[in-house]
Amino acid sequence: MKPTQALHELGQSLWLDNITRGMLQDGTLQRYINEFSITGLTSNPTIYDQAITKTNFYDEAIRNRPGRAGSAEDLFFELALEDLTRTADLFRPIHDRTQGADGWVSLELSPRLAHDPVVSVNAATQLHAQAQRPNLFIKIPGTPEGLAAIEEVIFRGIPVNVTLLFSREQYLAAADAYTRGIERRVAAGKSPHVGSVASLFVSRWDKAVAGKTPAELRNQLAIAIAKRTYKAYREWLASSRWRKLAEAGARPQRLLWASTSTKDPAAPDVLYVEALAAPDTINTMPDQTLMAFADHGHTGGVLSEDGGDAEAVIAAFRRAGVDEAQLALQLQREGAEAFDQSWSDLIGRLEEKSSALTRVA
Repeated sequence: MKPTQALHELGQSLWLDNITRGMLQDGTLQRYINEFSITGLTSNPTIYDQAITKTNFYDEAIRNRPGRAGSAEDLFFELALEDLTRTADLFRPIHDRTQGADGWVSLELSPRLAHDPVVSVNAATQLHAQAQRPNLFIKIPGTPEGLAAIEEVIFRGIPVNVTLLFSREQYLAAADAYTRGIERRVAAGKSPHVGSVASLFVSRWDKAVAGKTPAELRNQLAIAIAKRTYKAYREWLASSRWRKLAEAGARPQRLLWASTSTKDPAAPDVLYVEALAAPDTINTMPDQTLMAFADHGHTGGVLSEDGGDAEAVIAAFRRAGVDEAQLALQLQREGAEAFDQSWSDLIGRLEEKSSALTRVA
């Protein structure tokens, strides 16, 4: 059995953290579905910056844009929705077969809206209506400002991928926002079946402390934080509050491992994939990590629902001077800033490319 199939059989979904129009046109994504048990896909501004501005896959669509009106942001969402609706259709049989547990694709809101919940809610509503696909997540950051938007968007029945989570506490805040939205739907007599995932970013923890702690602790913090969060996830699903909603027909907000490519060149390239095998979770990974795991990955142990050695490892980092609570806030802040910069880069280069192609036309 292929390592990817073994993870799938374990109950963990494998999603691809990449999208280009070329992958759709040449059959690469379909091959990943067929050969590597890929059952979903995520995207972000950096991925689309590479896809749109550094290939010619989108040139014709940009050149032939009707009226060539609107902003570069409008153009981006047109191009992204063309890709993601097509991708959603590709995953729709999986989505239907799993009754909405799997088969999702994700589209991110403009990071420029991150500090305005009202505008974020309106933008999420509009984008999801444009897509007209039941298996499209709108990505909203799980920042303090984003939590109100998440609750309201869920209440409106729009599926959400909560992004930029780095700690147990941030995950629990996102789970609470999702749950409040579902509770409001139940109280209003609406269906509680609204999809959501909570994306915990993993590898950036180890990158943040690299060279700052004893050698024996190298590349251990990220996995410990993930284990701690997985324990909180299992406890949340076992809580009386959630069980009440589950009995009413609600689907759990699944925990997703994001940023699972290895950043340390001296570490195994499948470090986080192997370490984070767990049922009822998702691991989204770029092509190179997927290929590496398919080639030489192993499925050994499964994450313990009690967190295993997480607290002992985190305590060792604390003794080495790492304040994980403060670092989690820093990582979320830096992550939001990085997404905002990626968005600005994407929009700027898209404006340049659009202008150049328009002149040629």
